[in-house]
Amino acid sequence: MSKFKRWMVLAIVSSALLLIVMDMTILYTALPSLTHDLGATASEKLWILNGYSLVMAGLLPAMGTLGDRLGHKKIFTLGLLVFSAASVVASFSPVPAVLVMSRVLLAVGASMMMPATLSIIRLTFTNERELALAIGIWGSIASGGAGLGPIVGGLLLQHFWWGSVFLINLPIAIVALGIAIKLVPDHQGDPSKKWDFTSSIQIMIAMVGIIYSIKEFTRREGSLELAFIGGIIGLIALFIFIRRQINSSSPLLDLSLFKITRFSTGFITALVGLFAQMGVQYMVTQRLQLVDGMSPLQAGLFTVAIPVAALVAGPVTGVLMHRMDVVGIKSISLLIAGAGMGIYLMQFNAGFAGQILGLTLLGAGLGSGMTAASHSIMSYVPPHKAGMAASIEEVGYELGGASGIAIIGSVSTLVYTLAMKIPAGMNAPEQVKDSLDEALLAAEQLPLEHAYTLKKAAFEAFNQSFFVVIAGVSAFLIIAGLFMGLVAFRLNQMKRNNLET
Repeated sequence: MSKFKRWMVLAIVSSALLLIVMDMTILYTALPSLTHDLGATASEKLWILNGYSLVMAGLLPAMGTLGDRLGHKKIFTLGLLVFSAASVVASFSPVPAVLVMSRVLLAVGASMMMPATLSIIRLTFTNERELALAIGIWGSIASGGAGLGPIVGGLLLQHFWWGSVFLINLPIAIVALGIAIKLVPDHQGDPSKKWDFTSSIQIMIAMVGIIYSIKEFTRREGSLELAFIGGIIGLIALFIFIRRQINSSSPLLDLSLFKITRFSTGFITALVGLFAQMGVQYMVTQRLQLVDGMSPLQAGLFTVAIPVAALVAGPVTGVLMHRMDVVGIKSISLLIAGAGMGIYLMQFNAGFAGQILGLTLLGAGLGSGMTAASHSIMSYVPPHKAGMAASIEEVGYELGGASGIAIIGSVSTLVYTLAMKIPAGMNAPEQVKDSLDEALLAAEQLPLEHAYTLKKAAFEAFNQSFFVVIAGVSAFLIIAGLFMGLVAFRLNQMKRNNLET
């Protein structure tokens, strides 16, 4: 294949990847208006966000293996068709339930495309330096593209209704489909490979059960019994899944790959990075709109530092990859991201310049970390397992993204509920303790003086929850970075010992 066609293939799969990751975050700026128009509750709001990531993460292993079996081009193009149809349904959803179901269908299409994007790159680029740069671009889009979601959403909401954030997918997907059919090479799969859909259902049940348990436990007036049942179901499904993989001659996920240190640290970096990014962007965009009164577009532009920094850091890291230890790069990247969150927190009540600096460091650290993670995962597996390796990495992305929104969102809600005190003598519904959105909606029905008092109390409670979760994310990233640093030190020590002997 000519050099021009190789890079055109990268452009095609990157455009599809951009749609997938943007759909993880594009609702952040649309959520307040969507919640208002559809009357979505706090629980429905979280499921609208989480349903996409959870279902995609559950299906990714099956779709990655299916791509290895049938050929990644076939799965990629079919995924584009499903994704396009789901985008139309989502854009015209009349009630929250329809939107949740259309998000599930979007996840099906995305789960077909996402492993194929990285697998097609792995099979198209055979030169090591070209592959490292291509993966660097892929990694920067995977992290930076998610950051563009709120900005694109804000631009669309400035002129159109909330459904436009889904409808925008259609023209891009149609163009990508036409070019993909013509240019993407039709690599033959291995028909002898088995497709274990049962294992995919098991891991999906495990993830949904565990995340549901966390949400129910942290929800105001949540049921401890349901939280316990959900957690037990999730853990049992996870145990059954792992046992099935260990005993299977053709596992859906080859768990022995995790014995490769660079592979396993790549997975951890992907999971940690997306956990932090999705959770932080969710909280920051909500605060900018609901507390600071910014429009969706203003909130999106304020956070542009994250995707821009990630988009720059990814390719730069790809170019430098062959000169440095990949685990060491992951360690430094996570430490930079954690420091960025620390700076953002210190500038919480200061000026916007300091906050933007913190978000820039977060984006640069995560963009570099995602590139290093992708490179170490895809470079240490044989080509015939490219789809499986890609799906494992992207399970880390989706699990990290879903758990980041669910856990950080749920912890924030819990802290908000504990901190929110209804002003004495005010006849406000108890729902104002569920979320800031519901407090603001309730304030619309109150006299002006009472509305101001209620909003002030809700803003103070939300700021407390915001401070807690951002501090927690910063500490989490720094701890993960130090862990990667210890692993890198140990690997280098072992390498020196081997050379000496």
